[in-house]
Amino acid sequence: MATVLIVDDDPAIVEVLTAYLAAEGHSVVMEEDGLAALPLLARADVAIIDWMLPGMTGVELTAYARREHPQLPVLLLTARGEVEDRLEGLNAGADDYVVKPFSPREVVARIRALLRRVGVRERIEAGPLTLDLAGRSATLHGQPVAFSRTEFDLLVTLAQHPGLVWSRERLLERVWGPEYPGVARVVDVHITAVRRKLRDDPDAPQFIETVRGLGYRFRED
Repeated sequence: MATVLIVDDDPAIVEVLTAYLAAEGHSVVMEEDGLAALPLLARADVAIIDWMLPGMTGVELTAYARREHPQLPVLLLTARGEVEDRLEGLNAGADDYVVKPFSPREVVARIRALLRRVGVRERIEAGPLTLDLAGRSATLHGQPVAFSRTEFDLLVTLAQHPGLVWSRERLLERVWGPEYPGVARVVDVHITAVRRKLRDDPDAPQFIETVRGLGYRFRED
């Protein structure tokens, strides 16, 4: 499972891509305005950006993403098929380029390839815990563990980056989205719920550690 940001002002394209990506197990964040998409880049694992956008062009948004989020793969969509246009998009920082009209299956296949390139895994194993990202399921010692959608997304976000400390604010933005009106303490509530479901042995170490004054991290061992 990955978070895919789609920035396109064509509702039909957004709708069909969202359906195909969701069928692959990905979560989708949508925005039609290039300028409004800027804060959403930090939340994404990969971005699909249309060339022609209100607020900021797709090429400008791609260049910003490459400068501020250099690890974020970007797939540029455009009706421009000339070599010069392709070069402009690639030189701006796009990792791949698809010309309209396109097959949604091709776009999904290219997204899959980009995610493999940056190491986004479909399955995470940490000792007795297994997370199936595509199937959005979890098992502990081979037994299924039922998480809410938010709990699962929170656990996956931490588990994909073992040892990395995430502040409450950063987790709130990544999992709940930058427009979420709640307070950062909601993260604590969900962390407690996840821990309760994972701790079958009271004496066993926690998968999620609290780093005092900083936030949370997933144990590396």
